[in-house]
Amino acid sequence: MEKAAQVEQLEAVRDMTISEVEPVVDKGANQLQQELRESKQGGYTPSTAEEKKHHRALNGKFDLLVLPFCVLIYLFNGLDRSNLGNAQTNGFTADLKMSPTAINTATSLFFITFVPLQPVSATIGKKVGQSYYLGIISLCWGILTLSHAFVKTEAQLIAVRMLIGIFEAGFYPTCVSFLAQFYPRFDLAFRIALFYGAYAIAGAFGGLIAYGCFHIGGSLWGWQYLFIIEGAGTILVSLVTPFWLPKGPGSAWFLDETERAFANRRMELDSAANVDSTYKLSRRDIWEAIKDWKLWCVLPFNILASIAPQGFTIFFPLVVKGLGYSGATANLMTVPPYVLGTIVLLLFAYSSDHFHERTLHILCGLSIVIIGLILVIVLPLQNIHARYGGLVVLLAGTFVASPITVAWLAGNTPEPGKRTVILGINGWGNLGGIIGSELFLSKYGPDYHWPLKVTAGLIAASFVGYTAYHFELKAANRYKARKISSMTLEEIEDEQINEKRYADKKWTFVYGL
Repeated sequence: MEKAAQVEQLEAVRDMTISEVEPVVDKGANQLQQELRESKQGGYTPSTAEEKKHHRALNGKFDLLVLPFCVLIYLFNGLDRSNLGNAQTNGFTADLKMSPTAINTATSLFFITFVPLQPVSATIGKKVGQSYYLGIISLCWGILTLSHAFVKTEAQLIAVRMLIGIFEAGFYPTCVSFLAQFYPRFDLAFRIALFYGAYAIAGAFGGLIAYGCFHIGGSLWGWQYLFIIEGAGTILVSLVTPFWLPKGPGSAWFLDETERAFANRRMELDSAANVDSTYKLSRRDIWEAIKDWKLWCVLPFNILASIAPQGFTIFFPLVVKGLGYSGATANLMTVPPYVLGTIVLLLFAYSSDHFHERTLHILCGLSIVIIGLILVIVLPLQNIHARYGGLVVLLAGTFVASPITVAWLAGNTPEPGKRTVILGINGWGNLGGIIGSELFLSKYGPDYHWPLKVTAGLIAASFVGYTAYHFELKAANRYKARKISSMTLEEIEDEQINEKRYADKKWTFVYGL
């Protein structure tokens, strides 16, 4: 009886939600103009206490059964990407008689391979099935990570890192696009932050794992144990991935038929997407994404903001070692800053979703990074504890900008196919990793003053760019409001239905700030 009552309630919620999926014209021209002038973005919001209850229950199931698994994969992705810096603190290049700059060269070539392929790889993932694709690429980079343990020459190291770049290229945009199918836009930033936080936590776990591996002893070098253990863990997770992750909310193995219908309907209402558009990817999606001014206006500043999380963090253990800590202890000392960075990220992302605001949260995160950089630059190297404190402040704000930018772009791109390509191209933010790998060269150690000063300047430029982007979107909304003011109700209704202007280009769509 209880099960029957629950199904009946869910069916009522589904019917109510279906009735709400109406053209935005029902709001009226005046209300649309006001929302555009005030940049007040809509999206799915439960309208009754009962609907809110089921909305939260559905999010809870996704939070329990989809999100944690994506987080786990990204955790291993972060470990596999950052372990080269950990290995170097244990004499990786010295043991193999390589130049100390070998890891900088390998990291640069990793990003050169990795970055251009991101939109292509994400598009392939959309075509073949994202959950299946995530399993394939994570298996491949897991095998390659393990193979680091048997590298003998710099050429072999470069080849392995470039191959990892090929397989990792599609992971982040594919996984973020995959998650965006399950959560309405103002539930998304916090979930992306939890997901992205795995990269920050990987830095902490990477330090702990490295600390343990470097004390194993035995016939292998400590860094060999590090690559073997982290690579094997990735392989194990990858084998489970395609069987655990559903293709989308409408086919989730842990939902009943009514819950699947409700999950699909709330996403249609949130994005104003057409029925069954969740899985499509058309040529128009690709072309519209390439032409999207919103993407190209924010991408340069996302690249600059990404120098800290994508570039600096790889060499963070070396910067800490430069304070005078031993190799193993240097890795251990990286743990607290990463943990704090993850906590700050989650707080900022939750606040961003709660207040339906992106710009100020990103700017506050960048401000913390700049303050941390200034502290590390001005404090003398001999003042170890204070300088370490500056690094803690720096890491506290490092991870904020990127995931909130992703949620921002996703919320401003309602069509799922176009959104996949947009997030793939936005993955070029990882170019910050190339800049970072060329900045933090061993010749600048142990204080790394010059790289830190350049990073501070570039982050400041990013701050200015994000501020300008805010006003660009605001101006676009006001332009749309003027267009709406000269249209009849019939013209507004036709605007919503026809495909002359696509998705977010429609005069009725409000860009979120």
